[in-house]
Amino acid sequence: MRRNLTPIVITAATAVVSCALLALAVWQGWLGPDVGRGANFCEAARDALVRQPANTFSNAGFVAAGLLIAWHAGARARLGRMATFYACVVVLLGPASAAMHATQSANGGHLDMLSMYLVASFIFAYAAKRWFRGGWPLFAALFVVGIAFCELAGLWSNNIPIVGYSGNAAFGLLLLAATVLEALIMRRGETSSARGFAFASLGALLVAFAIWNATKDWLCAPHSFVQGHAIWHLLCALAAYLLYHYYDSEKAAA
Repeated sequence: MRRNLTPIVITAATAVVSCALLALAVWQGWLGPDVGRGANFCEAARDALVRQPANTFSNAGFVAAGLLIAWHAGARARLGRMATFYACVVVLLGPASAAMHATQSANGGHLDMLSMYLVASFIFAYAAKRWFRGGWPLFAALFVVGIAFCELAGLWSNNIPIVGYSGNAAFGLLLLAATVLEALIMRRGETSSARGFAFASLGALLVAFAIWNATKDWLCAPHSFVQGHAIWHLLCALAAYLLYHYYDSEKAAA
């Protein structure tokens, strides 16, 4: 089958434009002053243009994962536009998260959280779409609802045990709901899929979450070139890539 270049062209354009805008924003100070946003993720802020280098540049993993998803999608017709959309969402995790770690600005923090809301809303909406046997309108509605839910939850300022910020809790709840829906889809038996990809994706995410927590305090080494939060980024990028392969493997049961 002839490769469809549309997914990789759209995703690559998303990567180039978003990363270029990030570079300009950091260089020109468009995101605002350093207010210490993201300082709780261990890495000591450098007196340089990029405040947290390890936590910033590790976000390249998301860009690479999104481009790989798009390249693979070009050789397949199974997911169509959904694969391209997912690839772009994964790519945007990179520059959006890097915006916070590079500048420690409030606006950078908002971009970081928004990118998390986008990917969690996608994963939830796509699971719900398949469980309810819906189409694009249902997916789009649930995608928007998911983002709105996270944004509203993020307005609550009280500290939450383990996850800290209420926006993080909303992000986690959407992923938990998606996990339950995926388990129900598997149990229903109307489709077959390479479930190992789903389990591997979940495993990578859980390990990433454990590292995310551990390196905020007792495994924190502020001046090390190896940062636990950077490993969180790379493992989350791997989880997103593995999840795509699970989606792509799904087909009607024989």
